[in-house]
Amino acid sequence: MAEIVRMPKLSDTMTEGVVAKWHKKVGDKVKNGELLADIETDKATMEFESFQDGVLLYQGVAAGKGAPVDSVLAILGKEGEDITALLAEASKPVAAPVEEKAPEKKETPKPEAKPEPVMQKTVVSAPLQTVSNGNGDHRMKASPLAKKLATEKGINIQSVRGSGDFGRIVKRDVENYKGGGGLAPAFVGVESFHEEAVSQMRKTIARRLAESKFSAPHFYLTMEIDMEEAIRARESINTVAPVKISFNDLVIKAVAASLRKNPKVNSSWLGDKIRYNDHIHIGVAVAVEDGLLVPVIRFADGKTLSQISGEVKTFVQKAKDKKLQPADWEGNTFTISNLGMFGIDEFTAIINPPDACILAIGGIRQTPVVKNGQIVPGNLMKVTLSCDHRVVDGATGSAFLLSFKEYLEHPVLLLGASSI
Repeated sequence: MAEIVRMPKLSDTMTEGVVAKWHKKVGDKVKNGELLADIETDKATMEFESFQDGVLLYQGVAAGKGAPVDSVLAILGKEGEDITALLAEASKPVAAPVEEKAPEKKETPKPEAKPEPVMQKTVVSAPLQTVSNGNGDHRMKASPLAKKLATEKGINIQSVRGSGDFGRIVKRDVENYKGGGGLAPAFVGVESFHEEAVSQMRKTIARRLAESKFSAPHFYLTMEIDMEEAIRARESINTVAPVKISFNDLVIKAVAASLRKNPKVNSSWLGDKIRYNDHIHIGVAVAVEDGLLVPVIRFADGKTLSQISGEVKTFVQKAKDKKLQPADWEGNTFTISNLGMFGIDEFTAIINPPDACILAIGGIRQTPVVKNGQIVPGNLMKVTLSCDHRVVDGATGSAFLLSFKEYLEHPVLLLGASSI
């Protein structure tokens, strides 16, 4: 008997899926466990396997098209089985249906989507043709001698400002004219734009961050950190570490230690209660082509710098390849967003639910500083902690930042032989 295969919910935030590719065509036999389609969620493109045997009788969503979760994705059954009644009884409408057709030997590849110009308009910026005389009359007024002199000098009389009565151009205006001669050619420009459909990832980012910004009362704490000792410590560590350690790895390690020292920051607002997490799972924002993903370094306080560095590198590559799985991005208790490598000195970040805080990291910049009464070169880094005021108060957030500052300015407190 034919059965409906519905669009699966492949992540906790997924409301709609896009069929990136069909692995089977209408008329193909499908076995339990075989790949049926690749589904693009709001965070990754994931393989979807069949949970039953049968013949693919119907594709409910065309390749490249989207449909809501639980809508009809496909129908599997016996060859030649009538599915008209089954479609009619489907609880949700079929999205972007594909007509049934006989099996084909070759699958037609999905054409690459190319943005098309929606509107184009030519705009000509022409030189000024008239000179106002100050009383609303825009006809050009110039003395005959001024006109003759302008012609001899190759000067466009219309570009000369008159100093005579009612803006009249006289001999001295032409003689004193400092501009270029001749009529400047018109510049022709083209106005154009193109529009692209919003990806599932971008839709979810927009929805979640809007909910966070407007539901959680944010406040911000900014602190400047002297990175001289951290720079020296990193150079020393990289002479013995099995992998190259970045400043971001040091930041993650310092954040984990600071959360262990200030556990109230490692929390979540749950409406009628506050959850204080005993474990420390740090989300690390990663920029990808379509938006932003936040893979999670689990139990970060118990991991060495080399382990943290290896995990971050793996997650970054998986994010760019769209191979992150739900287990990779779920469970964060605190988030870090680092834009220092892009030349950003300072910024504020929107809290990543369900966290109560997010730490925005700016770049390390060389600047004069005062030490022991002397002005010397220094390396400073600004960080900004965004806090949900329903959970974290100013004093609590400030205590966390003081701990974070202490660990980075005195890395010996943070690092030991077992930490590398």
